[in-house]
Amino acid sequence: MEYDIKDINLAPEGKQRIEWADREMPVLRLIRERFEKEKPLTGVKLIACAHITTETANLARTLQAGGAESLLIASNPLSTQDDVAASLVADWGIPVMAIKGESIETYLRHVHAALDTNPNLIIDDGSDVVATMLKEKKELAATLIGTTEETTTGIVRLKAMQKAGVLNFPSIAVNDAQTKHFFDNRYGTGQSTLDGIIRATNILLAGKNLVVVGYGWCGKGVAMRARGMGANVIVTEIDPIKAIEAVMDGFRVMPMVEACCIGDFFVTVTGNRHVIDKEHFEAMKDGAIVCNSGHFDLELNLDALREMSDEAVKRRPFVEEYIGKNGGKSVIVLGEGRLINLAAAEGHPASVMDMSFANQALSAEYLVKQKGQLANGVHVLPAEVDQEIASLKLHAMGVKLDVLTPEMVEYMGSWETGT
Repeated sequence: MEYDIKDINLAPEGKQRIEWADREMPVLRLIRERFEKEKPLTGVKLIACAHITTETANLARTLQAGGAESLLIASNPLSTQDDVAASLVADWGIPVMAIKGESIETYLRHVHAALDTNPNLIIDDGSDVVATMLKEKKELAATLIGTTEETTTGIVRLKAMQKAGVLNFPSIAVNDAQTKHFFDNRYGTGQSTLDGIIRATNILLAGKNLVVVGYGWCGKGVAMRARGMGANVIVTEIDPIKAIEAVMDGFRVMPMVEACCIGDFFVTVTGNRHVIDKEHFEAMKDGAIVCNSGHFDLELNLDALREMSDEAVKRRPFVEEYIGKNGGKSVIVLGEGRLINLAAAEGHPASVMDMSFANQALSAEYLVKQKGQLANGVHVLPAEVDQEIASLKLHAMGVKLDVLTPEMVEYMGSWETGT
């Protein structure tokens, strides 16, 4: 088995943490038990580009139980938990190529090594693997059953590929499942982003002006949790409907050119490029703290910030202070501009990733069962699968629902009965 990890001797600690997370992932555990019996992924070669965390490890165990031959690589240089990677290799025999802090060159080497296995399924996180395949190894599409995508950023890229006419296989937009973006993006990102900021800085949020850049589901979660900790939340948006929603939710909404002058903390969650740019850095308060919880670090124009600065001084782990030229004001960047919730903390709690990774496991099964029947392009997992995941989660939580009576069912199917 070929693998590339930091230290295999970290496996015992990693196994304990994987099993701890599994306690909070009952839906995925039920799917794993079924997969163990039915083996729906037998004969499938699968690569997963993901954050190598305890929760991802339990997804990998589920795919393995289903019969898949899997290889895992990191989707972000700072999100790998090295003890988890070691345990997957040592305890479950699942090859992993991921090291926390790996260089871009190492990351790209891992992407190419994964594609060299000639996969039938790709689980992607940001669409880097799919994009690399389409640019450099187009022939692999001939034996590809399909792909799944976990992130908003990745789905944007997939739709661009579809528009360009190069997406010649089916792809499941896992992020668009209701049991993913309503919960993972909102509650997971909300809690874990604040967790990362606090772990990195140990600064009190109460009374601070915290600017949330983007009010999608991730932005909603960050804003909600930040307000709960006493921050004065400001939202910037380009979408008028989302902006109205933010106002109605009780937040101040203004353009970034205004918010950058008064913010103490800035969190980007847009999936777009340079949403905090040179002009914004120049207008910020001395000592303003900037971080990103979107998939790629390019949400912040860090090249411009470097050009504006004399030096970058490491103040704490994952905290760099960029000091302006000639003793000018400084800007503090957390986690190198990468996902702060995974760089400085442990990512989303296991209980919310339970639903997200249930979606991934069932998407892989769905692609295999529908092999040759799905049209090329981006698809959403069927609504009945979404409902099944939600029902399993509620059952695990001990929550019961009402059931429609025959009279209600009749009324909902009739047009004749009115007031």
